[in-house]
Amino acid sequence: MEPRTYLRIEGLTALVAALALYLDLGGPLWLLLLLALAPDLSMLGYLAGPRVGAASYNIVHTYALPVALGGIGIWTGSTLLLQVALVWAAHIGVDRLVGYGLKYPTGFTDTHLNRQPVPIDALAGRDRS
Repeated sequence: MEPRTYLRIEGLTALVAALALYLDLGGPLWLLLLLALAPDLSMLGYLAGPRVGAASYNIVHTYALPVALGGIGIWTGSTLLLQVALVWAAHIGVDRLVGYGLKYPTGFTDTHLNRQPVPIDALAGRDRS
């Protein structure tokens, strides 16, 4: 198997584990739907250029921050913080599963997994590779 296949399996594992824990905690569907795409707001960093965009995207799309937030949620006994962290981790898992990786400052389409089309172009059927 190629390394990117392992990373996609890792993403699937993170997604399933995060959603299972979220549902086990009784997380409401409305919160899941509300927060599911929230990490993608980090793409707004690309308005300041590819270097800032890649940095903002990568910071939000690594597991470090949701794990830290989940740890704070456990430490403080806050189910809400833990649920937010789990939705965040699930989002990252989905991204890895479908092949979206961490970004290089050369542009949004250059990731550690492979070259990806910009999401809008992908939806429109245009491939910029």
